[in-house]
Amino acid sequence: MKIAIASDHAGFPLKVLLADQLRTLGHEVSDLGTDSPDRPVDYPDFAKKAADAVVSGAARRAIVVCGSGVGACVAANKVKGIRAGLCHDTYSAHQGVEHDDMNVLCLGARIIGPALAFELVKAFTSAEFSGEDRHKRRLRKIEDIERGN
Repeated sequence: MKIAIASDHAGFPLKVLLADQLRTLGHEVSDLGTDSPDRPVDYPDFAKKAADAVVSGAARRAIVVCGSGVGACVAANKVKGIRAGLCHDTYSAHQGVEHDDMNVLCLGARIIGPALAFELVKAFTSAEFSGEDRHKRRLRKIEDIERGN
């Protein structure tokens, strides 16, 4: 699967580890920055890059890492067509895809460690949208909200 990954400076160390793990799992990874933990940058810039990669089709899904994961999630969800979820447990990481067609996983590098992050990424990337009628109906309602209806 093509996966975009991005982070701010706080998420950089975890992002590097996750990109390596994704490649080991056989995924094609597009690292959209940042490139250093030493230079402060703004998480909305990198959340948008990852979200845009999904919307454009350059990536099927994306992972965004910041300090708490909250800011990246808020920013990514402002991009039309993005369904980003902040997940710090494996159930939410796979259920968000299966029921909500989540296409961006947001993680807090200051909240979770690498071992849990690896499990979350594995759950997120191995899950598929169920396509059940009730979930499709709910997604249509979300799309209506996005259109301002």
